Amino acid sequence: MVDDAAPADDVRPPIWLRPERGARGPRPAHSRADLAAAAIRVADAESLEAVSLRRVASELGTGTTTLYRYIATKDELFDLMVDAAFGEREPPSPTGDWRADLRTVAREYRALVVRHPWLAALPATRPAMGPNSLAWLDAAYATVDVLGLAADEVLAQVGTVLTFVRGHVVDELAEQETARRSGVGMPKWLAAQARYGESIIGSGDYPHLSRIMVEAETPHADDRYERAFRRGLDHILAGLAHSGR
Repeated sequence: MVDDAAPADDVRPPIWLRPERGARGPRPAHSRADLAAAAIRVADAESLEAVSLRRVASELGTGTTTLYRYIATKDELFDLMVDAAFGEREPPSPTGDWRADLRTVAREYRALVVRHPWLAALPATRPAMGPNSLAWLDAAYATVDVLGLAADEVLAQVGTVLTFVRGHVVDELAEQETARRSGVGMPKWLAAQARYGESIIGSGDYPHLSRIMVEAETPHADDRYERAFRRGLDHILAGLAHSGR
């Protein structure tokens, strides 16, 4: 049985510093792009947990041990997957309107994770450093370049937006998965909670929550995630504009 991890003492430079093809040996039958595409197909259809070197090898019609000609560890496979996903679209060019530019990056990031939900399961604190990922990160930082901020402030400003996007999408995906698993969508779930909701409101113990339950329209809207995302992002950008003065 072949493990998904290379031996602990097999220390190599990052995959992005290693050539795609070795100087010696036979010509590889596949490429890193082939590995990433196969792994993405599995993750999109099933989940990140379904991705293993054995499964990817099976998708490619090759042996598991041959994958070590391309990658050293399963984490490197994840890096290839992330970079391939970011490579699906070109990052936007700055227009000079930092709010609009940062909003565009945020919306594209949300769309990417919705297309590939497994991205939300990977740690944001250890980003893939491939060329596509770097291009998008550079584009994100470029959005606020016109503000002339210090480097740490750029990290804080852009990081706040990307953290919001990630948190929003995680909740969005979780609700979709719950609806899929239970067969009960949000409208039916809200209807089932109606009697309990009336008791909460009638108790008088939660006046602020009760006002939201009675007056808020977003939870009942078909486009509730889009509404919540748009409003939340607007508030964050307004706050960043104020803090940058």
